[in-house]
Amino acid sequence: MNSGKSIFSQLMDFLPAYEFRQCVERYQGNYKLKSFSCWDQFLCMAFAQLTYRESLRDIEACLRANQTKLYHLGIRGRVSRNTLAHANSTRDWRIYADFAHLLIKQARELYLNDDFGLALEQTVYALDATTIDLCLSLFPWAYFRKRKGAVKLHTLLDLRGNIPTVIIITHGLIHDVHLLDQLTFEPGAFYVMDRAYLDFPRLHRLHLSSAFFVTRAKKRFDCRRLYSQPVDRASGVICDQLVVLVNPIPRQGYPEKLRRIRYFDHLTNKRMVFLTNNFTLPPLAIAQLYRSRWQVELFFKWIKQHLRIKKFYGTSENALKTQIWIAISIYVLVAIVKKQLKLETSLYRILQILSVTLFEKTPILEALSSLDYEIQLSTAGKQLILFH
Repeated sequence: MNSGKSIFSQLMDFLPAYEFRQCVERYQGNYKLKSFSCWDQFLCMAFAQLTYRESLRDIEACLRANQTKLYHLGIRGRVSRNTLAHANSTRDWRIYADFAHLLIKQARELYLNDDFGLALEQTVYALDATTIDLCLSLFPWAYFRKRKGAVKLHTLLDLRGNIPTVIIITHGLIHDVHLLDQLTFEPGAFYVMDRAYLDFPRLHRLHLSSAFFVTRAKKRFDCRRLYSQPVDRASGVICDQLVVLVNPIPRQGYPEKLRRIRYFDHLTNKRMVFLTNNFTLPPLAIAQLYRSRWQVELFFKWIKQHLRIKKFYGTSENALKTQIWIAISIYVLVAIVKKQLKLETSLYRILQILSVTLFEKTPILEALSSLDYEIQLSTAGKQLILFH
């Protein structure tokens, strides 16, 4: 790596520039532009994410304070808050969504053989959504409640590397279960989800795709037991049964057999009932699969704490989606760098280092691998375990 380059430039060198230009051309992002290209916009927003800038004025002040270095950072256009605000509100957010998906594909290939705690050859996905609260007077298009605005971030997380494979941004009123209508299910893969996704016709479509689901039953779940299999109660498994639905409407949606597993979690002192269409895995493995769903909750908590997706630089729908997709791109980029440079440091620690060293002209590997201490995790910081 060229030691004459700033760390910011070295980090951006990991991005596929040709593929970015293809995304821009697909939506004519640079049409009739004389200065401040889509690449300039991306670099400014990436800088804001990496250094935790609070506002457009904050971005402008920091970059203008380093005006002589901007050319070497790759920023050719003049940086101003009005120019950046206009770019965020008018340039198609799909440019950055498509580019993020390219990075996601690259990251998944790098983390393909990573261990996520369960000895399974199949891919395991965790499905969930998180709500990002907005001020309704500033974001009137994001109507959620009478006096509250919000958008939802629907995410399908690959547990090998905790890479988000599908991200869909919707208004807050859209129910979580509708994401199942937009997914193409991977045969043989496991989809782990909570009770919000318990919709039998949709789960049957997943079943017909030769994929497996693991979810929890609702309290009022009527079924008829067909067969009970022997279990080891010392493991926490209370029963392992084959059942069929009783009520006519749910049974019409899912006419086939289901597997119901009752499990007592000694850690939380709770009884849980799992439903799955997989009849071969041991019942304890099903319970452990559902426990792994917590990784997507940790992912949401992590990105809300360490990326700029709770405070926005613009109020239009296009500006909001642009900022979220660039934030996701930076998250995946850091994950790619971590894997390609074979770093043992957590993503959180890498972001901490990058936030204060972007303008330094040190080889990026030297800057990121010079840590010789262990990260001590407190109980309040359990979300960092996700990225060890």
